Amino acid sequence: MRDSLPVFAAVLAMSAVGADWPRFRGPNGLGVSDTTGLPAEFGLEKNLVWKTPLPPGHSSPILAGDRIFVTAYEGDLLLTFSLDRATGKVLWRRESPRDRKDPVDPRNSPASPSPVSDGKNVFAFFGDYGMVSYGPDGNERWRTPLGPFTNVYGIGVSPVLVDDKIVLVIDQSGGSYIAAFGQNDGKLRWKVQRPEALSGASTPSVMRDANGKSLIVAPASFRMDVYSADTGQIVWFMHGLASEMKSVPVIDGDTIYINGFNTPENDPGRQIAVPPFDEVLKKFDANHDGKISVDESPDQRTKTLFKYLDLNNDGALDQHEWTIYSASMAAENSLMALSVPPGGKGDLTNSVVKWKYHKAIPQLPSLVLYRGVLYMLNDSGILTTLNAATGEVLKAARLRANSDRYFSSPVAADGKIFIAANSGVVYVLKAGGEQEQIAANKLDEDIFATPAIADKRIYIRTVAGLYCFGEK
Repeated sequence: MRDSLPVFAAVLAMSAVGADWPRFRGPNGLGVSDTTGLPAEFGLEKNLVWKTPLPPGHSSPILAGDRIFVTAYEGDLLLTFSLDRATGKVLWRRESPRDRKDPVDPRNSPASPSPVSDGKNVFAFFGDYGMVSYGPDGNERWRTPLGPFTNVYGIGVSPVLVDDKIVLVIDQSGGSYIAAFGQNDGKLRWKVQRPEALSGASTPSVMRDANGKSLIVAPASFRMDVYSADTGQIVWFMHGLASEMKSVPVIDGDTIYINGFNTPENDPGRQIAVPPFDEVLKKFDANHDGKISVDESPDQRTKTLFKYLDLNNDGALDQHEWTIYSASMAAENSLMALSVPPGGKGDLTNSVVKWKYHKAIPQLPSLVLYRGVLYMLNDSGILTTLNAATGEVLKAARLRANSDRYFSSPVAADGKIFIAANSGVVYVLKAGGEQEQIAANKLDEDIFATPAIADKRIYIRTVAGLYCFGEK
């Protein structure tokens, strides 16, 4: 066992920080770069290397070689862009097919999933079509239609590259699954159902087992599954997650950090028991059809949440949907540190949790772990810094006096933490639990995307374009 531990604890080579930022939140979704010399202060008049106007889209930029790849939409068009990393010049723009227009939440967009690259080719995913791969010259390599999807928020999950496969997690109101497609041809290699998973947008991360085999860490509603990248077989799983998962799992050696939030009523001590379905039918099923319509809702909470509870969108809640409702309200919002078991198999719910934390949990922003400190930013701007080893809270405070919204995830490099607010303010903090603010840079354009960092530069996508900042 002693000899196998160093191999087991190793993360995929692609999780090591480097000069590229090839997927959502960079190498293995960590949100960390090893670059130095990043500017703390920047804007249109300071440390601007270049700015390139782009159509809107919530996807985050990725960096591969001398290229930047990003997706967007323009009217009815779904677009993939390749830009020169040094100058910001658009090298090519390609239009994806679009078979449909699935509804999306106002906080989402038709171009929210970030692309992924193998260092040369790019792989883009759109909820209104599927996946398309382009070579460095912009020539289409392959296309794979997928969907339609039934995610109540619209699709937001990003594809990832695992060995020679593109892996995609589709969590939705019904028929959730994880699938792997050939990197070179886009053909389905394997597909596994995720029957408990509801609408979510958690992009998976990757680690290796004791034999060096790749494992896919994919949180879902109520549980997290760890799959064999070769076959899609579930290697181990654990229960106890929130009913909606949107954050990226952060892997550090033999520990996985994951956070999930549904509603404020899912905080421990605030949970409200949902009455049995038979009891509700007796009292509120006015038309005696064996279901509960929105007008028959037993309370305001049920009425408010109805569109999320009506999984098959037929205008009424049946026994199955009510059971899911009850489980969703019983789940807990939490940040958890999980100890990865060497050679673990099956249900490990009772053996993997190292510690939990339950306050100010984010729904959208993912964590960043940097120099032993966890940075957890919730959607309204409360930043909690914790000792990653113990879960001890170092500080919890709001980033600014005025309320703001946060869709972007924090990223870290060069002894700094970068946090982009929806309003266009990018905060820069000194690394450490004290949350010491160095700068607040105003770009005056809404930000939904997560910044990319590499080679002494930070790339920030706003609703109007892509900025590159570096020390001058």
